[in-house]
Amino acid sequence: MKTPSVLAWMVFAIALVAVLAYWDEERESAASLDDFAQEQAKLARGLGVSLAVAVPATAADGDLAPVLARLGAADQPGAVRVLVRAPSHDGLLSTAGTTVHAAPIEAALDSATPWVRLSRAEASELGLPARTAMAGVAPVDCGARGRFGVAVVATAQRERDRELRAKWRLVLGVVVASGLVLAFGGLALREQRRELELARDLAIAKLEDERNERLVRADKLATMGALATGIAHEVSTPLGVIVGRAEQLLPRVASDERATKSVAAIAEQAERIGSIVRGFLGLVRGTSPALQRVDPAELAKNALDLVEHRFARAGVALASDVPEGLPEVACEPRLFEQVLVNLLLNACDACAPGGSATLSLEARADRVAFVVVDDGAGITEEAAARATEPFFTTKPQGKGTGLGLAIANEIVKHHSGNLTIEPRAEGAEPATRGTRASVDIPAASRS
Repeated sequence: MKTPSVLAWMVFAIALVAVLAYWDEERESAASLDDFAQEQAKLARGLGVSLAVAVPATAADGDLAPVLARLGAADQPGAVRVLVRAPSHDGLLSTAGTTVHAAPIEAALDSATPWVRLSRAEASELGLPARTAMAGVAPVDCGARGRFGVAVVATAQRERDRELRAKWRLVLGVVVASGLVLAFGGLALREQRRELELARDLAIAKLEDERNERLVRADKLATMGALATGIAHEVSTPLGVIVGRAEQLLPRVASDERATKSVAAIAEQAERIGSIVRGFLGLVRGTSPALQRVDPAELAKNALDLVEHRFARAGVALASDVPEGLPEVACEPRLFEQVLVNLLLNACDACAPGGSATLSLEARADRVAFVVVDDGAGITEEAAARATEPFFTTKPQGKGTGLGLAIANEIVKHHSGNLTIEPRAEGAEPATRGTRASVDIPAASRS
């Protein structure tokens, strides 16, 4: 959420809290005035009882002064006024015998309303402070003298002052709370902005690092391509000589079956080398490999046959697990066999005499996986992450070029596959966990 939106929601929340608090304070204020008015109404009813007793005792046309004086005990100058309405008088009589007029009180007596609220001006006319006043009224039946009425008018100055102080406290509380919310909200937004800026800087730095890594990788791949091109050019001449000499020898050893097979094997492997070199050159030039539908079991068998003598010489056991019914894969057989050969030879080099390696095949949805697992020295997580980088190797000086897995990875990519190198037993000691190399490529379409 953007900063202006956050600030807008904060201000809205503060305003909502302030409005609700003010509404609650107004409601409490109204309830307090109602309680105050009920007290005046009770007092008016009590004085009405005294009036109902005192008035009939006087003569029919007798002076009401003694009765008014008796009620005057409830008067409090500047705070409470007691007023009486007599049938024979126009207006209201004070306890001092003077006549006053207060239309709201007379209307309340006529309608038998228990209390009425007086404005500041109406309270001032009755000799009370110019503040809100509440008048409790009570009609009184005085028998033959007729219906009288008693009104007790009291100023609500203290109640209103308390309400005013409460409102100021409310305003102060809202202001303080709002200040704290805005202050801490501002600090939180500033910290959030700093975090976002830091995250952005980190993201930019990460992108720059990735770009630099891609540039370095591209440079290495370009070097590898140039190297492959040079090697192919240099190898082609002696390879042609080998094939030519093998063809010349073949008629001379026709009578020796063993020699014939050996010469044929030389020619076949020379042709294989040429095919692989041509495939590498095609990859370097960006040419898509000529894919064929091949049985994965046949690919595994050919790769195992090519490396079997190396495992026997190193004293490392070689096993395979090839289930039946695997779907065919689309690949360039010579190149993909070279990937498997490379992974198997790496497993062989990683194992000490007496060790073992296994090539297993698995069907995974619409893909086929070739998995090579060994119990050799193993590989660390860091080395596994860099295993396919050109010229990166964990082998001793002079025993590895760092190109085998890099080339294998490029071949797998051109087959729309994935090459994964990882420790076989995660968390174990490097000397005992071995390595797991997995290649998966799409199964050939059944159409």
